[in-house]
Amino acid sequence: MNKTNVQLSDFGVNIPKIILPVKGVDLQKWAVIACDQYTQDAAYWEGVASFVGEAPSTLNMIYPEIHLDSGDRAGRIERIHKTMRTYVEKIYSSNAVLNPPRQAGAYIERTTLHGTRAGLLLAIDLESYDWRADSQTIIRATEDTLPERLPPRMEIRKRAALELPHILLLIDDHENILTSLLEKLLARAPVAYDTPLMMGGGSIRCKLLYRKNDWALIRDVFEHLARLSINRYKTDKPFLFAVGDGNHSLAAAKAVWDEYKTAHQGELDTENHPARYAMAEIVNLHDPAIVFEPIHRIVFNTDMDRILKVFAALPGFYSEETGGIEQLRRMVADTSAPENRFGVVSGGRCVLVKCSGSKLLTACIDPLLAGIKTDYIHGEGELLRLAGQGGVGILLPPFNKQGLFKTIVTDGPMPRKSFSMGDADEKRFYLEARPLFE
Repeated sequence: MNKTNVQLSDFGVNIPKIILPVKGVDLQKWAVIACDQYTQDAAYWEGVASFVGEAPSTLNMIYPEIHLDSGDRAGRIERIHKTMRTYVEKIYSSNAVLNPPRQAGAYIERTTLHGTRAGLLLAIDLESYDWRADSQTIIRATEDTLPERLPPRMEIRKRAALELPHILLLIDDHENILTSLLEKLLARAPVAYDTPLMMGGGSIRCKLLYRKNDWALIRDVFEHLARLSINRYKTDKPFLFAVGDGNHSLAAAKAVWDEYKTAHQGELDTENHPARYAMAEIVNLHDPAIVFEPIHRIVFNTDMDRILKVFAALPGFYSEETGGIEQLRRMVADTSAPENRFGVVSGGRCVLVKCSGSKLLTACIDPLLAGIKTDYIHGEGELLRLAGQGGVGILLPPFNKQGLFKTIVTDGPMPRKSFSMGDADEKRFYLEARPLFE
């Protein structure tokens, strides 16, 4: 570990060895959205496969979660590992798909319908992260982690020659210090890539960051924000990074590292193995282009009347039919209302539900849905589509992002899938890679 990385390690971060595609690879076909999106939309993933065709693509190195229950998991994972090995083995050949690794961070500008957000791609030290509710680490989860959801992700990561990141970490940078610094440092730096993204994903561009003096300045920003966090959240330990997207993927990376560390305890250089780290993009909670959206629920094999009976167990339960989806939207989004509000939609029916209680709404309703087949939907349009095809949709109200860090310190991680950083199309696309297991 070089001196710069030693200095950054106090804040749980590390400069990764980034691998990018070679010139000539069609980046629009190479970059694919996070695997945990469009889990009920087979047409989306069919469209991705059709668009990619036989071109080199990260599609061949990920496991879209829509296929998790479709069988042949072992075969699919083996094909993923084989593709990774093939791409790596070709790095120094005349028909290479990937460039050799380069130790650098990446300053990323991602343009979506909500504007252009800025991010810094780094590696984080899994020794500085803990997903448990009582965590006091500098990197903490924002949602409950379900151990039963980790095995498929762990199976993919074990023996994987490459890591492809879709994790987004949040910093509570009110003054936008980090992004302002990066813009200044890289004002004249060459562009490493610049490409539109497929399937309505907007566009993305990147500049690499590798000068030692630049990293020293970035370290100073982390130190400043870490000190501020102790006063802001009235906590004994600094809380610098909150996992905004990819909670379960990061937890799986942690579990794989813990297994590897135990199995190779005492062996030479185990503590510096690439599995100790995971790549993630750091973004500012207060970036105006980052709009938090609720993650809605869709339930299957039931009907609206049964679901309303289930919700009748909520304290202060009250329900009323509304005049349609537009009226329901307005009523659910009314943040001035004294009670919790959400909608239930199915077919042509739209019902407003009110309940009392100070707990986060998902903490109230999710326990009542236990035992009922439920999925988590990014985007109101997708929810309404599924609700019109026999499902019962649960339309959740807007999510206020400003108090996120304080909530995590005070109450611990929220119920999983309580919020989404933007709509599905705004999620991170796989593009960069990092060596993982040889």
